[in-house]
Amino acid sequence: MVARRFEDLIVWQLAYKIQQGVFAFTSKPPASNDFKFCNQIRESSRSARKNISEGFGRFYPREFARFLRNAGGSLHETKDHRLEGHESKYISDVEFKRLFRLTLRAIKGCNRLNAYLRNAKAPEPFWRVWSPDEKPSEAQEPIEPSEPTEPPEPTEPSEPTEPSEPPEPT
Repeated sequence: MVARRFEDLIVWQLAYKIQQGVFAFTSKPPASNDFKFCNQIRESSRSARKNISEGFGRFYPREFARFLRNAGGSLHETKDHRLEGHESKYISDVEFKRLFRLTLRAIKGCNRLNAYLRNAKAPEPFWRVWSPDEKPSEAQEPIEPSEPTEPPEPTEPSEPTEPSEPPEPT
């Protein structure tokens, strides 16, 4: 199945369910009384969804993969906040286990989609208009922007060589 919208991605759907669960338990006491905790866990759950959707909107697979790595980091952060909330008795055991499983599934989904994107080629732009005698297979592949890299270390200049004698005229 091909995802035509970011809402079609299972990993985004899981992140959405996680965010809904987070907002549900942080809207009731005792969690709602800890403003700092609520803000942190809500923001990390929002961030995962935002990164998945923004990455999907990028044209190149490498860019999407970069945003998925960020989403995975946000999901791990949400998982950690949820552990903290469970220890502080902000969340019931049943809800904790449900959200914990959802988070693990979302992390696994991010990792698998990321692995797929490592080998994926950028699709032909949808705005590309073909002339009647041109076939899409003859089209040139779009060039994917490369990741910024560190410049090479400067090397010491080599010793100048002596100029050789010009040949004698005969």
